[in-house]
Amino acid sequence: MTLLEYTLLAFTSLFVVMDPIATAPVFIAMTHGNTAPARLRMARIACLVAAGVLMLFAMTGQGLFKILGVTLPAFQIAGSILLLRIALDMVYAQRSAAKQTDEEVEAGLIKDDIAITPLGVPMLAGPGAISTALILLSQARGVAQHIALFGCILAVCGASYVTLAFAAKHAGRLNPLALKLVTRLMGLLLAAVAVQFALSGLAESPLFSR
Repeated sequence: MTLLEYTLLAFTSLFVVMDPIATAPVFIAMTHGNTAPARLRMARIACLVAAGVLMLFAMTGQGLFKILGVTLPAFQIAGSILLLRIALDMVYAQRSAAKQTDEEVEAGLIKDDIAITPLGVPMLAGPGAISTALILLSQARGVAQHIALFGCILAVCGASYVTLAFAAKHAGRLNPLALKLVTRLMGLLLAAVAVQFALSGLAESPLFSR
């Protein structure tokens, strides 16, 4: 896989699983009593927190696998199952419990500041995004692709901030039908990514590589 191909895979995979477009309506609902500047501040902090969490797991993930005795192919297959579940929820335009539960959304409705939790974690940097970052790290070959992964994490979190900032400034213009359509299309793309991760994990597994 070339550097360009890996970078495109990393960016699209992280963006579709973090799915800031589907998060935007929930973000607006949880901040209905806040001003636009306050919403922008919370969105900025949440995206910085999400970037920090993903980069931390990407840097320490392989060491954690060694401690737990988990192989990368096993994690790839397990992560692909989680991503596929999230993708199916997106295709059916349902909020995935793997990203945020009803209890977390309700807690966000009564909190004064939702920046760190539940917006930053787990809505943006949830189990699906963390799994994706770790799987992408396992597929990185060479220093350039490792740097590209961290660059993609920052780029996706930046794109998430732009999306949430737009929603904060233009909350009344968000079309629910358009959001559902985009979510379904991104869910279909994420399902394809999940299947590809599973195939890669199976190909690298000792049971299938003999």
